[in-house]
Amino acid sequence: MKRIFILLLFITVSPIFSCTKNIDSDSGSNSNSNSSSGSTYLQSSGTVSETGKTYSSSTIDLSAVNVTGGTYTISNSVISSTGNTSSYDNSSFYGLNAVILVYASSGTAVINSSGNKITSSGKGANGIFAYGTASATTTGDTFYQTGDGGHAIMCSGGGTMTVVNDTAVTTGASSSVIATDRGGGTITVTGGTYTAKGSRSAALYSTGTITCNSATLIAAGAEALVIEGSNYIVLNNCTVKCTYNKWGSLLYKSMSGDASGTNCHLTMTGGSFTYTGTAGGMFYNTNATGNIALNNVNLVNSCDTLVRCIKGSWGGDSATSGGITNLTVTGQTMSGLIYVDVNSSLTLAMKSSSAFTGKINPSNIAGSAKMTMDSASTWTLTGTSYLTSLTDDATNYSNITVGNYSLYVNGVKIK
Repeated sequence: MKRIFILLLFITVSPIFSCTKNIDSDSGSNSNSNSSSGSTYLQSSGTVSETGKTYSSSTIDLSAVNVTGGTYTISNSVISSTGNTSSYDNSSFYGLNAVILVYASSGTAVINSSGNKITSSGKGANGIFAYGTASATTTGDTFYQTGDGGHAIMCSGGGTMTVVNDTAVTTGASSSVIATDRGGGTITVTGGTYTAKGSRSAALYSTGTITCNSATLIAAGAEALVIEGSNYIVLNNCTVKCTYNKWGSLLYKSMSGDASGTNCHLTMTGGSFTYTGTAGGMFYNTNATGNIALNNVNLVNSCDTLVRCIKGSWGGDSATSGGITNLTVTGQTMSGLIYVDVNSSLTLAMKSSSAFTGKINPSNIAGSAKMTMDSASTWTLTGTSYLTSLTDDATNYSNITVGNYSLYVNGVKIK
């Protein structure tokens, strides 16, 4: 997601961004005032339903469909844009140049979209965008965004989006397929397939709350899942795949100011997470408190590292502190190295017959590495490991198998 910090431009991009004419207060309006822009739809109030329409824009900063008040329902239509944005930041923060934009800083603005084909090729041309008190529902739509900074489904400023059985593909750089940005938003997804192919483009990028149920989420040029600041991703029975050879997921606090706080929350229940990369690790946490909860997820990890918690870097920016990783697993099978550097800490809680095959802090450099286990959970070491504390309901440690390795707790070899 592009971060350029041109905040003063917000003064010039108030609702509908100074690119539309006044319209009738009781209904929407089609406009052909600029022959290069095609037919566009504008609405500031009322309740309108349409089907089988074609709306398009090739003009800079002009949305093909723009609703700032009332309720607009559109189905089985073709909606497209080829125009570029004048500001990547304003596209990500406020929806400037989105193909479909629903924008309200107060009051009500609603879009219901179903069975539509929504495409864009311009820079900063998001597919559908909800800002502020506005909300949108998209059902059975098809999205295809090819320009840099062109997310498919996006909210900011507290907007709300409900997504049902969509198919969405983005190919540009910095074009996470489902995303929120400055001011956050709430996106709820049920079903569908969402694929990000471009560089720096995640399947999910959350600066708010994104919940997905039974969805397929794929990323080829970035982490599959990214949480920035004190925000959330919740996945239930989803299929997640990352082929990016760096990290499978990222929990972090950036320097941009786009997301406040440092408590990232990633919760996965059921489904699967496949990481085909061989570098970095499946879960990466830096400059934040990463709260990761895994409940019976099928983890398929080509990398030898399960968790990397360090004072690291992303893009061109360096973290100012390490990570604090709180990993809670319930009925979970997992394997790999859990790496924690001197600036970072780990708390691992294993519950309900969880099974871990791997090593923790093998270089004995972690700021701290704590572990709790119930008696039904097991740990099979694949290398000598060092913990600062261990609480095990099996007081004789019978649920820990060390083989040819050793386990040290607070400097004392216990097994």
